[in-house]
Amino acid sequence: MPYKTLLSIKDRDFSDKKVLVIGAGWMAEQYCQALAQMGIRNVCVVSRSEKSVRICCKKFGFQPFHGGYEKCLPELGTFGLVIVATPVHDLKPAAMRAVECGNKNILVEKPASLYSSELFEWAKQSDVLNARIRIAYNRLAYPNLWKLKELVQSEGGVTSCRYTFTELVHTINFNNNEPDVYQRWGISNSLHVISMAHELIGMPEEIRTFCFGELEWHPIGSCFVGGGYTHKNIPFSYHADWQSAGRWGIEVMTPQNAYRLIPLEQLYQCRKGSFNWELVETTSAFPELKQGIAEQTAIMLCPEMEQVIPLVTIAQAAEYTKLAEQIFGYTSSKIQPS
Repeated sequence: MPYKTLLSIKDRDFSDKKVLVIGAGWMAEQYCQALAQMGIRNVCVVSRSEKSVRICCKKFGFQPFHGGYEKCLPELGTFGLVIVATPVHDLKPAAMRAVECGNKNILVEKPASLYSSELFEWAKQSDVLNARIRIAYNRLAYPNLWKLKELVQSEGGVTSCRYTFTELVHTINFNNNEPDVYQRWGISNSLHVISMAHELIGMPEEIRTFCFGELEWHPIGSCFVGGGYTHKNIPFSYHADWQSAGRWGIEVMTPQNAYRLIPLEQLYQCRKGSFNWELVETTSAFPELKQGIAEQTAIMLCPEMEQVIPLVTIAQAAEYTKLAEQIFGYTSSKIQPS
């Protein structure tokens, strides 16, 4: 069963694995922490900044390399796994550079690109790259999500779904990224929730979307509502109001019960005929880590696990990004200045 498979990674021996992490920021550090917990010591970390990569590696006893992936990758040889955790605009170039240098197993941080057209084109190219490239939607590797999938399957499947992706915009640091990362924040961030919901119910067969309001940094809208039905014939609706209060969340209904992922890391059940939401006990292999990070890393290092818990391909990531472009009213490709 997928849930038990995810818990079993703590009992696996990864000590002989050789891993490269590209990037030394917050997300890269989450991967480094997971690798250390998994018992992997042969880890190299590459960054442009000597200071940041040394600080990161000192915490875990890993090998730092600075000067950027363009310079370092040809000098480092190949690895059992390359994890790309750079700023958004470097994700695809760094992954492709790793492939050019002979690496065959690559995990690229979500969203890999801000534009579906770029991802669809990359997916076409990937057929001839002779490399296994997956996009790191870590929430799709949450143990509680797979526990929920098992529960709803045993109860006859999902009958309907609603989800919300209201953002805490007052907490966003607008100095960390390029302007288009914020202008396409629905892809940069909210897609975490959207992808998780549609992992449960399937992709839309038909969808109607509405955008209202605007924000200075996100002029296309601040309130998003809509709905439709999926190719599994499951009706769904969504709502987000970035000028108000709220949080990420997903609710699904079955013929027997309702389930709630609010917060996304926890699972609650409301039994038919009751108003009470009860916690469904779930755990993870490494509870002290950011959920999904060790899980998807383990799947990359043990490809046979992907037969049970598939990760997101480039083509699937393109479909998720295309859906976000529909929901938020974004263009599918970067508009070149005239």
